[in-house]
Amino acid sequence: MSGRERREQLIHISRTLFAEKGFDGTSIEEIAATAQVSKPVVYEHFGGKEGVYAVVVDREMQKLLGMITEALSASHSLIKLERAALALLRYIEESSEGFRILVRDSHAASGTGTFASLISEIASQVEDVLADEFAGRGYDPKLAPMYAQMLVGMVALTGQWWLDVRKPGREEVAAHLVNLAWNGLTNLNPQPAITVTTRTHSAAAKPRSSDKELRELEKARERELEKAEKVRQRDLREAEKLRARELKERERLLKEAEKERERLQKEAEKERERLQKEAEKERERLRKETEKAREREDKLRQREARLAARPGQPDQQE
Repeated sequence: MSGRERREQLIHISRTLFAEKGFDGTSIEEIAATAQVSKPVVYEHFGGKEGVYAVVVDREMQKLLGMITEALSASHSLIKLERAALALLRYIEESSEGFRILVRDSHAASGTGTFASLISEIASQVEDVLADEFAGRGYDPKLAPMYAQMLVGMVALTGQWWLDVRKPGREEVAAHLVNLAWNGLTNLNPQPAITVTTRTHSAAAKPRSSDKELRELEKARERELEKAEKVRQRDLREAEKLRARELKERERLLKEAEKERERLQKEAEKERERLQKEAEKERERLRKETEKAREREDKLRQREARLAARPGQPDQQE
């Protein structure tokens, strides 16, 4: 085995061990034993475990970054987003060991940083795409870096989840990712799908398309984008109509509530007036009874006074 072949063998073996056990869980002895060589051979090629780990991480980062960069070279933003999501999922599917290594906390010896630094590098490319898109749509391009972090973070975390579950399929996951990122929760498509243009591109293990095929693909892409825009506009109109209906319904309910409040006010006012009249009648009745009682008391006092003025004489009224 040549020196180059031995180096590639050690990288391949180390990649598998690092993916399974992590940096700290893997030893030079294990790498050498698996490759059926002595430890000095590993030291000769890489200088130690840190050296071989740095090579493995750097290769994986460059591979993933290259796939994402290629995806972002598409002309339309929707196609860029679809291809970038598919690129990450394809990398996870085809290089599961490499992705497991990247998503671990990279050792300082890796030299190229952690998965977070890779995500930041991808986000910086997405930032340029979003800045152009924002400027074209009248949004503030200064917000592009924040939105780039949000978008790339969402895709990356979904990829980490999909690494183990692998369901649903790659294209379906990408379609749902793009559905949320492109349409938002308000206009979410219940049955999203990757565009034909992206699906054709993702199957591009075929020979390069002819100029005629490329023109046809471009026309198909434009038709799909026009169709998607029409659907989006239709959904927006329907959402606007729904909001208008909801507003009218709220206004109707408010009017009914106001009428009910006025009716209750009138009934309460009538009840207060009725109670006031009854109270007035009761006061008048009590006043009359009090007056009668006072007259009886006056008569009683007058009789007692007469009796007191004629002692020993019986009251003639008796």
